[in-house]
Amino acid sequence: MKLEDIRREYTKGGLRREMLADSPITQFENWLQQAVDAKFADPTAMVVATVDEHGQPSQRIVLLKHLDEHGFVFFTNTGSRKAQEIKSNNKVCLHFPWHEIERQVIVYGEAKALSTAAVAKYFLSRPQESQLAAWASQQSRPVSSRKALMETFHAMKAKFAKGQIPLPDFWGGYCVEPTKIEFWQGGEHRLHDRFMYIKQDDGSWQVDRLNP
Repeated sequence: MKLEDIRREYTKGGLRREMLADSPITQFENWLQQAVDAKFADPTAMVVATVDEHGQPSQRIVLLKHLDEHGFVFFTNTGSRKAQEIKSNNKVCLHFPWHEIERQVIVYGEAKALSTAAVAKYFLSRPQESQLAAWASQQSRPVSSRKALMETFHAMKAKFAKGQIPLPDFWGGYCVEPTKIEFWQGGEHRLHDRFMYIKQDDGSWQVDRLNP
C-alpha cells in the first residue's frame, strides 16, 4: 500500500466571510443541521481531546447531547480517564469530522461540570439498557473479559428490576464553554477555507480567516 498516493480533491464548495453567521453557535447549528439532513450515521459524534498531568494528550469519540449559547454538552463516567484529566486540566478541544461534506469544526474551550439536576434529567431520558450499562461499567479501568462485563450488566439488571434506575454517583456531564471555534471547508488544490471565531472580553466574537 502506497499511502502517499491516496488523495482526492475537495470540490463541494467554498466558504466566504459573508456566508458566516455573527455567532459561531448559530453557524455550528446551521452546519449540524446540514449534517443531519445529509443523513450521516453519527452527525453529533465528536472527538474530545484532553491532557493528563504529564502532558500526554488522549482522545475519544463521544456524542454531543446539548448545545446552547453556553457551550457543548456531553456526559460520561466521572471515574473515566477523560473526566480525571478534566479534573486536573479542564482545557479541552472538540473536533467534529464531517468528511462527507468536506467540513470540520474544532472547538477550544474549558469543560465545566454540570449540576446534578441537569445530569439526572438527561440520565433518566436514556434507554434503560444504557442506564444499566452506566452502572455496569467502571469506565477506562481494566476488565478481565467481555463475559465478566456482561455478568455485571445482568447483575445490575436484576438489582434494578423493579422501579426507576437511580442516577449513579459516578456519572456526570460537562459543558465545554468555547473560547475559539474554527470552521474548515475543503477547497481545491488544498487551498481550504478556514475561519476562526475568537471570543472577546465583552462576549462578542472576532472572526479571522486563516491560511489553509
